Amino acid sequence: MALAERRIRTAAPAAARRGPAGTVALGIGLAVLATLVWSGSFVTSRALGDSVPPVQHAFWRWVVALAVVAPFGARRAWRQRALIRRHLGFVLLASLLGVTVYNTLVNQAGVTTPAANMGMIMAASPVLMALYERAGGVRLGPRRIAGLLIACAGVLLLVGGGASFSAGDLWMIAAACCFGSYSALLRRRPEGLDGAGFLFTTFLFGTVLLLPAQGVSLAVQGGFTPAPDTVLPLLYVGVASSAVAFFAWNKAISLIGPTRAGIVYYLQPVCVALLSWALLAEPTGWAQAGCMALILGGVVLGAGSRT
Repeated sequence: MALAERRIRTAAPAAARRGPAGTVALGIGLAVLATLVWSGSFVTSRALGDSVPPVQHAFWRWVVALAVVAPFGARRAWRQRALIRRHLGFVLLASLLGVTVYNTLVNQAGVTTPAANMGMIMAASPVLMALYERAGGVRLGPRRIAGLLIACAGVLLLVGGGASFSAGDLWMIAAACCFGSYSALLRRRPEGLDGAGFLFTTFLFGTVLLLPAQGVSLAVQGGFTPAPDTVLPLLYVGVASSAVAFFAWNKAISLIGPTRAGIVYYLQPVCVALLSWALLAEPTGWAQAGCMALILGGVVLGAGSRT
């Protein structure tokens, strides 16, 4: 009997063995990792805005990501092909929102919008995540709502006291809606669908869905010249911002849910503003620093283990 109990405990899921506090800590850590990495991708989108057409930027990003994920996810996706076929509508929608459309919109915004603005507007997506989760019957709790509102206030003040509104900002609003919808959708990922297999499948489907737009972009805009200042950023967004960050974010959603992960995501405008200041020489002042402090306070308040 003791041996059987020991085997049962050994076979228990890792999340269950960690306990609620360990699960929350891991989920928040993964959400922070994804947010930090994605902050760099906004700077990359802005930096490549004049040299790589947005659709081609997105297409080659996902080609690189596919090559990175394939050794880990292709075989698992093949083993789960029957489950993927059964939930094909879900997988296609996740691929369309998270891969095909979202990053293409971000790249399009990067043509005319400063990276700091991109990060600030994207910080609106956690509000949509929370609304989706509340509509699904999940109780958010006063502490999480307070953190959400405080961080949101910091973002609104940052935008209100920031730069002028441009056409590219509209592309970012659309991108924020796509990302919020994608993150909320992850909460409904079919049980048994492996994380690496799901990632590979969405990357594959999303890249295939981009092929028509890639063909049109090549015909109308022409290609770009491969050089260190174009290839290296594409490798960054393909490896780090796609393979690493999406796996971390998807796992964080499964552990702590989209609302709590979304509160952590409010760190993004802070990270993007600092990176754009350091790498692109975009200005940052004391007013922005105060708003960033407000955002950080909201994240700390709302992302904790208590609801």
